[in-house]
Amino acid sequence: QVQLVESGGGLVLAGGSLRLSCTVSGLTFKGNNMAWFRQTPGKEREYVAGISWTGDTTNYADSVKGRFAISRDDAENTGYLQMDDLRFDDTATYYCALKPWGATTSEAHRYTYWGQGTQVTVSS
Repeated sequence: QVQLVESGGGLVLAGGSLRLSCTVSGLTFKGNNMAWFRQTPGKEREYVAGISWTGDTTNYADSVKGRFAISRDDAENTGYLQMDDLRFDDTATYYCALKPWGATTSEAHRYTYWGQGTQVTVSS
């Protein structure tokens, strides 16, 4: 059974930092493109960042570029999202997702596996 478990969310003051983790089990992490999405009530799931299965390509939504950094550790079967200079608008539930092989993409429907989400709340 494939499981993606996010952790590291919480409450933080604006300007602060959090590091989200996505621990994968039930499949080989290497060979999967990974992405982070976020969602707030009443809104569609929004692409935040992605990293290719090779680890040599990263992409970011314009809203987080320069503040967030995505990375992966295949030996630990874990992906990360370092979030700095957090803003009130970053408040959301954050999800990690995997897309086997191929090219990384910002389209949520192309991702096969999803975690249950972790809440990030930024207070102003």
